[in-house]
Amino acid sequence: MTAVLFDFSGTLFRIESTESWLRGALAEAQVELAEAELVEAAQALEAMGALPGGVDPSWLPEDVASVWGVRDKSAELHRAAYTALSRHVELPDDRLHDVLYDRHMAPAAWEPYPDTAEVLGALRERGIGVGVVSNIGWDLRPVFREHGLDPFVDTYVLSFEHGIQKPDPRLFAAACEALDADPSDVVMVGDNRRADGGAAALGCAVHFVDHLPAAQRPDALRPVLDLVGPA
Repeated sequence: MTAVLFDFSGTLFRIESTESWLRGALAEAQVELAEAELVEAAQALEAMGALPGGVDPSWLPEDVASVWGVRDKSAELHRAAYTALSRHVELPDDRLHDVLYDRHMAPAAWEPYPDTAEVLGALRERGIGVGVVSNIGWDLRPVFREHGLDPFVDTYVLSFEHGIQKPDPRLFAAACEALDADPSDVVMVGDNRRADGGAAALGCAVHFVDHLPAAQRPDALRPVLDLVGPA
């Protein structure tokens, strides 16, 4: 293998918990909420799937269903989809829906998996190209910079910048081209079998990890080093 492509959320990084997300937004907006009401609101937001990078919605309201499948094709669609979900939960201040959305893009809201830095660093030492291919509606580069991981990434291919989302092979092809790598010499690492599995149509190998909280997945990325061969 000459290059490795990684998904972002649930693969290299994990978003904070829904409760932590809501607490942060309340503090930023200077809005107070009784503890019992806060916990209840967090549970409702989680059930709605309102936290990008969190759990999927348990159901899709009519006002979201029409954009849900294409939400990662633009920044506007992404914001519209997720703020519409959160607005199905009653919060003490309507401003909070936008504050919540903005907070999920903050580097502090994301935690790298325990082995992310180790694996990315080892790939760099071996001269293996690294790309991040993500279905997303915002620029995740600041997250990598804030956590000191940007030097290990050679290219970012983000759906909202291309108007294409995984599993469309064209997104993976753009990453391979940026890395000057033949798809047959590339492995795609992700947590979504449908979206990330789209790389197989291009001829890439595919390796899956589980989308778990960071503390529950200490070393799932390390097998990638075996896939690319010895140092």
